[in-house]
Order: sequence, then C-alpha cells, then structure tokens
Amino acid sequence: MNKADLVNSLEKQSHLPHQTAEKIVNITFDKMIQALFDDERIEIRGFGSFANRNYKSYEGRNPKTGQIVKVTPKKVPFFKVGKELKEMVDNGKNQFTIREA
Repeated sequence: MNKADLVNSLEKQSHLPHQTAEKIVNITFDKMIQALFDDERIEIRGFGSFANRNYKSYEGRNPKTGQIVKVTPKKVPFFKVGKELKEMVDNGKNQFTIREA
C-alpha cells in the first residue's frame, strides 16, 4: 500500500471527498514528521511506535576504495512494531475492525 492507496481507502470507507481524504492523510504524516523532527516519540496503541535513534560519529570505510571516512553523528527514525500487530501478522489473521469515531 502506498500513500495514494491509503487516501483512496479513507475516501471510500469514510465517504469523504478525495481532497478531504488526501488532506487528512497529509496532515497526519506532516504531524508525525514534525514530532520526529522535534525528537518526540509517537505511539499508536496496537500498531507500534516511532522514535529517533541517535548515532554517534565514527570512522567508517568506503567499500569501493577502502579509504577511512569520518561519519558524522545522525538521528534515524525507527519503527517498533506493537505486540498486537506483530501477533496478527505472525498468525496470518486479519483481526482488525474498522472503528467509528
């Protein structure tokens, strides 16, 4: 599934206009990106959590030349799957239900 598929699914299941569904998905992703940019953790119960992993600088090696290069410190977003989602995928069962707001 890609972003367009997600928008189309939201549009059909919620009976929303396409532009509204697209706006909802974009706002959701934008807020998640902003939270990670601000070094906040995102937790979606039953699904999983997103957090940044911080890596210190280190000396690496260029695989083509073998030359030693300095790798700068960095933050990398990381997803940790939730227990419920992991069990559903592992068991091959589609146990989710559509929840009405």
